[in-house]
Amino acid sequence: MNINMQKQNGFTLIELVVVIIILGILAVTAAPKFINLQSDARQSALQGVKGAIQGANGLVFAKAALAGKEKLAATGWAADADDGVDIGAENVAITQFGYLQATEDEFNNAIDANFGTADTDWLVVEGTNIITITQNGAPKEVTTSGSEAACKLVYTQAADANTIPTYVITDNGC
Repeated sequence: MNINMQKQNGFTLIELVVVIIILGILAVTAAPKFINLQSDARQSALQGVKGAIQGANGLVFAKAALAGKEKLAATGWAADADDGVDIGAENVAITQFGYLQATEDEFNNAIDANFGTADTDWLVVEGTNIITITQNGAPKEVTTSGSEAACKLVYTQAADANTIPTYVITDNGC
């Protein structure tokens, strides 16, 4: 018997449809994970900045305590620029009860950062006893008072010798 069998050289329409459906299901389930990566990265960067500030604050407080100046308010320091807590690399910190003041200069000295300069990814806004740190390009949330960053770290300096600074991260909408 001589039966000629024909070889199949392609995919059937049903096989192509099944593959397209499977790829569609994978795309629908995987896409949200990849879309949210930028938000997760911003949240992680804020956590990293918070950790850097907390670590620097711990070291600054330890040095202030060793110098016996952990109970001294920022207004109690001498006007001499060399007076302050020696934090290394010829930098000094004028502390608020042993902790960093909420100023851009103190943060730049203590954690060797470039907050507020043109070549940084971080924006800094100083307030009365607080400093707000946001990322360039972070989404904004609109409030009744105007536009406020929804992806931010707010540092509040120590109010007195019995309180510690606070670190509040707002990361809804990063």
